Amino acid sequence: MQVKVEGGFDIRLPNMVPIKQKFQMSKVDDVPGVVEAEFGKTEVRAKIKPGMKVAVAVGSRGIHNLKEIVACVVREIKRMGGEPFIVPAMGSHGGATAEGQAQVLADYGIIESSVGCPIRSSMETVQVGHLPSGIPLYFDQFAYESDAIVAVSRVKPHTDFKGTVESGLQKMIVIGLGKHKGASYIHSLGFDRFHAVIPEAGKALIARTNMAVGVAIIENARDETAEIVAVPAESICETEPELLIRAKAAMPKLLLDQIDVLVVEEIGKNISGSGMDPNIVGRTGSGLTEGFLAPPIQKIVVRDLTDKTHGNAAGIGIADIITAKVFNKIDFGYTYANCITSTALLGAKIPVVLRSDKEALAVAVKTSNRVTPETVKIVWIQNTLKLERIYVSDTYLGEIANRDEIVVEGEPVPIEFDHRGQLATLFQF
Repeated sequence: MQVKVEGGFDIRLPNMVPIKQKFQMSKVDDVPGVVEAEFGKTEVRAKIKPGMKVAVAVGSRGIHNLKEIVACVVREIKRMGGEPFIVPAMGSHGGATAEGQAQVLADYGIIESSVGCPIRSSMETVQVGHLPSGIPLYFDQFAYESDAIVAVSRVKPHTDFKGTVESGLQKMIVIGLGKHKGASYIHSLGFDRFHAVIPEAGKALIARTNMAVGVAIIENARDETAEIVAVPAESICETEPELLIRAKAAMPKLLLDQIDVLVVEEIGKNISGSGMDPNIVGRTGSGLTEGFLAPPIQKIVVRDLTDKTHGNAAGIGIADIITAKVFNKIDFGYTYANCITSTALLGAKIPVVLRSDKEALAVAVKTSNRVTPETVKIVWIQNTLKLERIYVSDTYLGEIANRDEIVVEGEPVPIEFDHRGQLATLFQF
């Protein structure tokens, strides 16, 4: 897609300064040791008996150490005499096909030879009853027919709603293991009801299936593993709200008071369900904004999609401006399947498409209110998972000079473009 926009793009942009944002950090250095200790807890060991067929539910998120954690979980199940297999627990992701969902796992290195057990991917579900309100409950057939289910999921703030339970074990049980059918039905209720529906449906499904253990992962501000906690099924509903509180405290954020132009190098499903995390940028694909704390941002520019997102640009509508390079990478089948299932169509809408980085930056600056090219405040990040080292325009220097949590790490560098208007400056994140 090539659209020529009339107007001057040769504007003087401020120089960019590398900074470090300082966050509180904790990190798991010995993943096998922690997983072994968690599965050594009496209440967890009691859940797996010799000879049990154990479904290990794994989702589509880009979780640090995911392959290693899953392999360690599989190893511990085998040590207890169980016979594990992997089931994708990702709702409609992977194009809502069994093959696509297996491929998503393979892209994270989760294949039989690497984790030590087979992958059984299917979109078939079993209806396991209704909630009192009449909401039907669907569940992955392979998981339902197993003797025990172990769900491996990251706990973190959700990208489209706020509640005591957001992204995590119960959401994976309700939506991830609900496959396309279950995910579609739950999403049709609207994100404004998720804060109540997810805990209610999670509790019901834990009671009506062979849920055995939830393995909760919390990540720190560097996208590293901060905690791994194995929770017996009967304690998931009670424990998960506390895990979410810890996850929120560990999240990174943009430590600036306000941003005129945010440039995001890449977005994708492996980074966030919305491509870029609404908890960071303050915008959601559902249109809901209450509870999403972020500095005010006038314009967001996206420069690329990650390879691992396979063209799924769900969340692209959060941006204001993209380049033709981004547009040409979009797989509309994947993107539409995801956004239609979630009912958040804003996430699939196309922003203004411009031919080059130079045009994109110029339009973003020109359409920001109450600023000039000399005063505009620009923040440049790799993605919303990596926020420790970022770049800010030199127009921020007076504002951040006395901030203990922000450290300037280098000299200002100019924003330069090649003859085609593509970015020539090499930022080191």
